[in-house]
Amino acid sequence: MAALAFGGCSSLASAIGDVSAGDILKLSLPWVPALGVNLEFSIDGLALLFALLITGIGGFVALYAERYLRGHAHAPRLFVILIAFMIAMVGLVTADNVITLFVFWELTTITSFLLVGFDHESEKARRSAWQALLVTGAGGLALLAGLLLLADVAGTMRISEMITVGGVITSDPLYPAILALILAGAFTKSAQVPFHFWLPNAMAAPTPVSAYLHSATMVKAGIYLLARFHPALGGTDLWMWTLTLVGAVTAVWAAIVAVRQTDLKLALAYTTVMALGTLTMFLGSSAKIAIAAAITFLVVHALYKCALFLIVGIIDHEVGTRDVTRLGGLARAMPVTAAAALAAALSMAGFPPFLGFIGKELKYEGALAVASEPLLVAAAAVAANALMVAVAAMVAIRPFFGPARAAAVPSHDAPWPMLAGPLVLGGLGLLFGLLPPILADAVVQPAVSAILGGPETVKLALWHGINLPLALSVLTLAIGMACVFVGPQLRTGIAALLSYLPTTADRAYDAVMRGFAAATASITMAVQTGSLRWYLAVIFATTTAAVSATLVAGGGVRLPDRLPDISVIQALIVALVALGALLPPLTRSRVTAVSGLGLTGSGIALLFLVHGAPDVAMTQLLVEIFFVIVLAVLILRLPRLDATARTPRTRRLAHGVLAAAFGAMMSLLTLATIDAPLPRHVTAFFEASSVAEAFGRNIVNVILVDFRALDTLGEIVVVAAAALAAYALLRMRPKSGGRP
Repeated sequence: MAALAFGGCSSLASAIGDVSAGDILKLSLPWVPALGVNLEFSIDGLALLFALLITGIGGFVALYAERYLRGHAHAPRLFVILIAFMIAMVGLVTADNVITLFVFWELTTITSFLLVGFDHESEKARRSAWQALLVTGAGGLALLAGLLLLADVAGTMRISEMITVGGVITSDPLYPAILALILAGAFTKSAQVPFHFWLPNAMAAPTPVSAYLHSATMVKAGIYLLARFHPALGGTDLWMWTLTLVGAVTAVWAAIVAVRQTDLKLALAYTTVMALGTLTMFLGSSAKIAIAAAITFLVVHALYKCALFLIVGIIDHEVGTRDVTRLGGLARAMPVTAAAALAAALSMAGFPPFLGFIGKELKYEGALAVASEPLLVAAAAVAANALMVAVAAMVAIRPFFGPARAAAVPSHDAPWPMLAGPLVLGGLGLLFGLLPPILADAVVQPAVSAILGGPETVKLALWHGINLPLALSVLTLAIGMACVFVGPQLRTGIAALLSYLPTTADRAYDAVMRGFAAATASITMAVQTGSLRWYLAVIFATTTAAVSATLVAGGGVRLPDRLPDISVIQALIVALVALGALLPPLTRSRVTAVSGLGLTGSGIALLFLVHGAPDVAMTQLLVEIFFVIVLAVLILRLPRLDATARTPRTRRLAHGVLAAAFGAMMSLLTLATIDAPLPRHVTAFFEASSVAEAFGRNIVNVILVDFRALDTLGEIVVVAAAALAAYALLRMRPKSGGRP
């Protein structure tokens, strides 16, 4: 898998020059031509950045996982799912068709469910996997509705065309609904408040999976969606305020909860939520500097977060615990791991000369450029970043350079396949910090240009002089270091404050699921009574109510101006049909009821005959004869009716009323159909194609045998299944007592 990932990354890297020059690589494959749906892919600056992160980091994760899971019985299964997940993510970020995007979006949901629930014997892993699937799956359904509405308003399913008609979309009355649905998909996927709870719970997955999900893949899918549709949906107050407020609340809340944790992996999980909130907050702005800050921080976060997750996995692998209160003094035994952890943590905290410092400076500059509430955004960024300094120290400083603990200390570093990723990713944070133009020219500038819909120039530098962003950086580090020195007291205080909350999002999720379970159990008890009579009554009543309401609401009730002229023969046949229909609800005898049904069917056959359709009349008559014979034989085999178990008169009357209502509904539906103009294009198609394509002059036969062959096969299967069921009933032994 590592070779596949690195090969894909190398192939994508070869396109950096073309994309940086403004070229867009496209690929289109026919998929459902009749619906105008193609598998369309496009690589611009934004897609290339995400694809490079997905494949590059995926290679290091695969290399790490091969050694981390060596000897595990289900390791091959994990690698197969990881490959499928990587392909789904690359397909998602390069999709240029909303249907293609949604298909890959759902593939990431399914494969991430399998990854989080990899340890399927663990109840915690199963619960976390189901939670992630339900939350992100529900958001995916909302996203599908939003994408379809967006395609309808924009007049195209091609994303590259949608983002060029943003004014048309934002001025449409459906814009608020479109925005709400698409944001629901993005927010659930990227764990924004109030959907943030599923992501920390997904830590039940193995460490390589957690590193991959949190740094470059699934959780960044929502961020990609916001960035991709920024030109089409952004620029409005609704977009700006929603993303700014939700992102700010998510970032600050997650940073506070992260400081409280003692499990290193869980603390990193909450810092991922914080990073996603920060990215969402900056994507709410249309200022170039804010978008550049978001893209730069996206790269910064991917590098340090993957490295730190892998390092925590190494600690757990070598020491046997992730509890920070039981760790310390590991640097002497694990110097290489300590160096990689220190580099990644310094970038996370925003110390120069690491890329994290440049990203933090850009964030503050971008926050001050936000048109809506620069002070709010800047304050949220300072608070979140300061707490991140404390978390970085907790993850990298205390375990390696803190006082030694009683926990077992390893005698050596981890194997090189597990160290390669942290060392390279931590080193890239330092390299890009010292030489920021490399990153700016290769990926940041093209990505910003793709988001803003035009050529943009982005300059990254380690030193911008003495200014307000620098002052905010110094303030951030000062507050963060203060939090480090009062770490235990700070955790205790945060835990005390959180204890006053009436509930948490995770407990609210459990309450909602219990409510659903109770509601469905109640509905099941009320509806699934075990009575076939009740099931049929519910089906017919629901159909009658739904169709009748639709006819009335849509103005589809079409009553004839006058009654048609009917002959005496026709009137007698109608009376015969009516008499047969009245017999079942009035009689207590099965034989009489069956005879009434046969009388009705025979009358309808006579109507067909009177109106010049002898073939249809003959078919109807044969079916009725067969039906009556089968039922008559069945009655001899059915349990005899007990006099005390007969259907009460009131119930039979209710059934008769329901039957009359259903018949009236079908009559109104028939009248509405007759009144509507009859389209001729289907008839013309069959007339022109029956002989030429199917070599048949009987159009009805051609439709049944050729054009609707699968449908006819299905009908044959249904009839065969019914015949088998009838045969099973016929083999039942008759019971004594009562009368038929």
